[in-house]
Amino acid sequence: MWDVNWLAVLLGALAGFVVGGIWYGPVMGKRWMGAVGLSEEQVRAGNMPLIYGLAFVFSLIASWTLAHTFATYGRDLAFDIKVLTAFGVALGFIVPAIGTNYLFSQKSKALFFIDAAYWLLFYTAMGVVHAALD
Repeated sequence: MWDVNWLAVLLGALAGFVVGGIWYGPVMGKRWMGAVGLSEEQVRAGNMPLIYGLAFVFSLIASWTLAHTFATYGRDLAFDIKVLTAFGVALGFIVPAIGTNYLFSQKSKALFFIDAAYWLLFYTAMGVVHAALD
């Protein structure tokens, strides 16, 4: 359970966190704000240390879970298999989960595609880090 590559856990979480900063910043920031109905002032008014801090904790949990999966099923998996596994976790678990939530909460398709693409990128980035360091 604890026999994971902790450096990969930390750097994998950081990679996903950086992807989020880029995705929800210069790449999709304005579209995302429009899709969720927030202005820049409203976003800035949030408790950013708490939001970013907890987001990073969640990234660490996701990265540890991925590391645990690789430790359980074989660290000798090929680089591409690890990256595809990470992508598959997002595609098979995360995207359908947020899709279901967004359907029932009647969120827009635009928000779904912005967030779904982010999670695919997030897990792929984590997978690359874990594959490279394991």
